[in-house]
Order: sequence, then C-alpha cells, then structure tokens
Amino acid sequence: MNKSTMFAREGYPFIAFSCVLTLLLLFAALKLSSLVLAIPAVISTLVAAFILYFFRNPERTPPADENAVVAPADGTVIVVERVPETPLGAEALKISIFMSVFNVHVNRVPFSGKVVEKIDHTGKFFDARHGSASFENERSVLVLETLSGMRLAFVQIAGLIARRIVSYPEIGDNLIRGERYGLIRFGSRVDVFLPPHLNPEVKLGDITVAGETVLARIS
Repeated sequence: MNKSTMFAREGYPFIAFSCVLTLLLLFAALKLSSLVLAIPAVISTLVAAFILYFFRNPERTPPADENAVVAPADGTVIVVERVPETPLGAEALKISIFMSVFNVHVNRVPFSGKVVEKIDHTGKFFDARHGSASFENERSVLVLETLSGMRLAFVQIAGLIARRIVSYPEIGDNLIRGERYGLIRFGSRVDVFLPPHLNPEVKLGDITVAGETVLARIS
C-alpha cells in the first residue's frame, strides 16, 4: 500500500530522473553562460514541477460515519446510474469518477472489507470519459466483501494518456476504508459498483476528494 509520504512512491523514478536532468541542465547553462542550454533547462524545470505536482500524495481523513462509502479518487463525477451488467454479476448503482492530469492520482479504498476477486483486463486506451471505456479499456477490478456479506466493486480504468495501472491488493487481503491501494498514471477513471438499493449522494459534475467525499451510505 502507499504509505504516508509527500509523493506517491510510484512516481519516484520519474521525479528522480526529471530533477537530476533539470539540475544538470541548469548547472551547465550557468557554468557555460549558454542561452542555448538555458531554454531546455527552463522547460525541464517546468516538467519536473509538473511531475512533482502529479505524484503528490496528501493525507485524507474519512468521515466518522462508518456506513459511508467514500470516493476512491479525486476528480469529477461523470456517471451516476443503475446498470444491469457489472463486475458483481447483477444490477448495481454505478458511480464513475474521471481524473484529469491535474488531479491527485492516488486511489483509496471506498469501504472496508475483504478482497474476494481481482481481475486485470488488457484492453484499449480510449478517452476514459467515453461510455465504452468501462468495458473496452485496460482496467483492474477489485471485488470487496464487507463483514455483513455485502459486495461492492471498484475498477481502475486506463485512459487516453494513462498507460499504467497500479493496484496492490490481492485476493484475501483485508482493506480499510480510506487507505491507499493504488494509482493510475496520467489521466484516468475509477468506476464504483454498489448494491442497487443504495441512494447516491453525489450527482453529475460533482467534484470528489478521495477518501473523504461520500458517494452513498450503507443502511
């Protein structure tokens, strides 16, 4: 799992490379008083700053209500509907959150429970906002069973730019609501599937905060 660090550990190689390259270019530009080197040095500085920003890993505090299902991702709600075909094998309430490249990309567990199924699908890389992305894009599915026996699923979906899904839990792992469990690099989407009788507490266009925004409550 992603522990409490200022930046997500999945970003360390990118951060190290961009920062070292920037320092070398800046040093060379100053040492040689070269305008030719100054331009790529400035560009490299901006890229390094963006990478640091992208892989930020802020702390989050889940709501006190233990029945609250929280958002697994920072982003914008793009789907709230009940659908017949789901990873749960039955009708479910589907809530989808789109993450732009400017959102925090660390993903968090929506509800506490045990991982009973994990499926990694290879697929395409359509725009994650497209409706077919849930079925055709590369994705990683986790099905969780709560202490009461209720099942829910959450799916990390790669997007047009995102080409790498990181999901650490394995079947049999017990997850805690709000803890970090993975990350998707560079713009993507997370779908949450809940029992159909639950009432959503978000609507289209709402902005979510991973681990804090309540999607629904289990009665």
